[in-house]
Amino acid sequence: MFEDILSAIPLGFFLAFLVGPVFFVLLETAALRGFRAALTFDLGVILADFIFLCIAYFSTNKLLTSIKDDPALFIFGGTVLLVYGVISFIKVKKSARKSANFEVQKLKRKDYIGVFVKGFLLNFINIGVLGFWLGLLIIFGPTLEMDPKRMSVFFGTILITYLIIDILKILLAKRLNKKLTTKRIILMKQAISILMLIFGIILVLRGTFPEDMHEIEENLDITMFQEFE
Repeated sequence: MFEDILSAIPLGFFLAFLVGPVFFVLLETAALRGFRAALTFDLGVILADFIFLCIAYFSTNKLLTSIKDDPALFIFGGTVLLVYGVISFIKVKKSARKSANFEVQKLKRKDYIGVFVKGFLLNFINIGVLGFWLGLLIIFGPTLEMDPKRMSVFFGTILITYLIIDILKILLAKRLNKKLTTKRIILMKQAISILMLIFGIILVLRGTFPEDMHEIEENLDITMFQEFE
């Protein structure tokens, strides 16, 4: 059991530093809305991970493999991110024109529900997350003998490690509060919006040209591997 925990911790680190839309929005939320808002957002993200993990565990591999590679799901998720990025960018530009004082936001209690849902949906629309958990289940399931207790400890450790690392990221990002001027806040929000657009385009391309994108990803993996040799 202890060996399972030790094997899971590095995967939790990897998941916490996996660069994607959630990564940047988490840092933005911590910097602009504070620790509690960012932690609430992160709990929504983890709930989506937990649901994907349950789907991967209780479904057949054949069904999941077909779902995770379904182009329509990539196109849908990418389109949602594109729309989100465009709307966010427009809202930032409008806010910047209306007010010169773009202050750090403080949330009311009812707003935390929205932040939680935002974290959940932002992670849930990325079908690649399902593929990640399915891959881990296929790779590590047999080594854990598909024992429910061992798998609960293993995957639970991954999620707990992920949460701990994210809390550290939140604390570091929160320190940016004192250095955030109006101009810097606007630039940060615009950058996050542009990143959402980029991730959305990538997902749409993966759904529209799956074979070409897969070949590009493989070539990138080979290039990176050669650089490390």
